[in-house]
Parts: sequence; C-alpha cells; structure tokens
Amino acid sequence: MPDRQLSPLLELDPDLGVLLDEDRRAAAQLELGVAVHALAPGEWDVARLSGASPEHPGLLMLNGVLAREVLVSDTVSTELLGPGDVIRPWRLHQSASLLRHSVRWSVLAPSRIALLDRRLGAQLGRYPEINAALLDRVTERAVRLAVTQAISQLNRVDRRLLALFWHLAERWGRMTASGVAVPMTLSHRMLGQLVGARRPTVSTALAQLAKEGQLSRREDGTWLLCGAPVGMPSEEVARIVPMRRRLLPPEADTPSAREPATVAALLPRTTASETEPVHVTGVEMRAVLQRLRERCDSQARELRTAYEITTELTRRTVELRDRCRETRDGLRITRAAAPPERPARTG
Repeated sequence: MPDRQLSPLLELDPDLGVLLDEDRRAAAQLELGVAVHALAPGEWDVARLSGASPEHPGLLMLNGVLAREVLVSDTVSTELLGPGDVIRPWRLHQSASLLRHSVRWSVLAPSRIALLDRRLGAQLGRYPEINAALLDRVTERAVRLAVTQAISQLNRVDRRLLALFWHLAERWGRMTASGVAVPMTLSHRMLGQLVGARRPTVSTALAQLAKEGQLSRREDGTWLLCGAPVGMPSEEVARIVPMRRRLLPPEADTPSAREPATVAALLPRTTASETEPVHVTGVEMRAVLQRLRERCDSQARELRTAYEITTELTRRTVELRDRCRETRDGLRITRAAAPPERPARTG
C-alpha cells in the first residue's frame, strides 16, 4: 500500500467536489490522493480485508459492478453496487449476531476501487464539502435499498421485475430509439434474488412482460424497456395504507395520548427487561443465556407434568380395557355353562 502510486481523488470522481469553489477544488485536486485497485470478475474474497484497520473510512467504487449477496437459511438477497458507491467490508466491532447469516461478494464486471484510508480521512477534515458528498453517497445507497425492499413486496412477480428494471434504469439506463436500454446481462436467477422470487417464476413473468411489449431481452443479453415508467402510488393506495404511528408499546405507567385511559389500562404492562435492546456481548450475553436457561427449565417442568398426566391417563385406559375384557370373557363363560333352554310343549 505505501509503495502504490496515488491518483487524485477528484480526477477519479469529480462529483465529490461539487460543493467546492474553484480555489478549494484546485487545492483538493493537488492534496487528496488515493490508491486504486483493480478487481477481476469472479468471487471477491473480502476475508483478506478482515485485518484492515477500522480507522479506514472505506472503499469508493470508480467503475464496474459488484454484487453483495446476503444468505439467510435457503434464501439469497442480492444488492448491486456501482460507480460512486461507498462500501466498507470491514466493521468497527465484530459483534456476534442473533440471526445466523453470511455475506458473499462477487465482481460482475471488471471494476476499480479507491481506498479511502486513514490518511485521506485526516485530510478530508479540511474539506467538509467532500465529506458531505461522501455521506450523501451513503444515504443514496440506503434509499436504493429501501426502494428495493418495497419492490420485493409487490404482489406479482411481473410487477416486481418491471419496477426493478426501471429502478436500475435510473442509474445504468441509456436512452435509445426503441426505449430505455439497461446494459446489464442479468440472469433469471439473479433477477429472482433481486426481487425475492424463484427462477422458474421469474422466467414466466419475463415471458409475460415480453408478450405485453414492456420488456425484452436484446441479442447481446442486455435488456430494453419499451413502456412507460411505473411505480407512482395512487391516492387510493395512500388512503388505504395510513402512516404508522407507533412501533413500540407505550410506557407501562404512561397512558397513550391518542387512546382513552380505559383502553390504556387494558394494554399489557411491560417491564424494563422486555423493552431494552438485546446485546450479545459481555454481561448482557450471560444475562440472555440465563433467561434462556430459566425458560428452558420452565418448559421442561411443563413437559414433565404433561408426561406424568399422559402416563396416568394411559394407565387408567389400560385398566379399563382389562376390566372390559374380563367382563366380556365372564359373560361368554356364563352363557356357555348355562343349560340349553327346552322347547315348550304344545297341546
């Protein structure tokens, strides 16, 4: 890293200096330099970056496309990253996670990234305008993730795919005489990971969109949008889906301002331990484990009680069955030992 030649940051990404005046931009052009690394297509082993100092702000994508895949159980969710995105494959604290998942990185096209290291971070203290631009990039990524989450909740896969392509066209689209081209060779499998659907369902939905003339795949494997943009929520939807006003339950001793006192009195009273966030390190982890042990012991006692009751009911059932059998056998013996009835005399 120290021996690598540095390149001017604002030459690589001029939009970062949009808030600078001419004099400060010229000074930043000379002062701010970054090391540039090339990434070849294929799997990107970010484990090699696990030893990076958490003081480095992150990595700035200059060109290309990366895929960040989150694997939870048997489901894969994919995020596409491109020029201008700020990523940080390392973390400040490698804390344990209650939800077991893993993250996989892939380079989908030849890419270049710039290292925003600790040295550059100290220099950026003199250029808050560039820091603001970098924070804006982080916010834009968060907004795109929220939009992608909303797309994955649409009620039909064809609607999800059409909304996704228009969302991708905002960033990578190119106007052509036939429509908006999305110059990305996205496979049906990856499209399914982007919208939360299975590959066969994606194939069926794409065929339907092609039949309707809204989306088609070009000969080179890229995509073409032929219709009008979609996604604007109607007034009817805004009326049906009101804004959420509460996420957490009200305080135990404070009635809600929007509800009558009689209703507030019926709400379950929560203790402080139920409303505190869960921590998984140190003393908090031991407390969580202790609560889990107590819950397991309570459930084990309930199971033992249920087992004893079931055993007693089984014993009684066996006894009743034996009595019924003895009674039935006794009746059969009695009938067999009884003398046959003589026919009545006539005349």
